[in-house]
Order: sequence, then structure tokens, then C-alpha cells
Amino acid sequence: MNIDQLVTMANQIGSFFKSYPDQGKAKEEIANHLTKFWAPPMRNQIKEHVSKNAGKGLEVIVIDAIQKHL
Repeated sequence: MNIDQLVTMANQIGSFFKSYPDQGKAKEEIANHLTKFWAPPMRNQIKEHVSKNAGKGLEVIVIDAIQKHL
């Protein structure tokens, strides 16, 4: 899948959970959602994007969720 599409989708997920009062829990839930609903190649691609491109285009909360929980 195109990385730009994955970034958009991940940011949409992040936007939903960003409203949680507990930001630590929000990050866990973002990662849980990616684990449950994204195919392994999609998760691997977004993790690689964070690793190699500093998560360019991703919201900070999404980057943190990926780095800490995926």
C-alpha cells in the first residue's frame, strides 16, 4: 500500500484516540487498533516509515504509539 495512504489512515486513528484524557492510554489504543485491524505488511510498512523517515507526515501521538507499542 502507498505510504501516504497509510499515513493518512494512521493519523485518522490517532485523531480519534487523541481526545482521550490519558494520553498514555490513547497511544496504547492506537497501537491496539493497528494490531487488530491492519495486516502485518501494513504495520511493517508504517513502522519502517517511522524508523527510516522519522514518521514524516504522522502526528506525534501516532509516532509515539508506534515507537512504544508496536
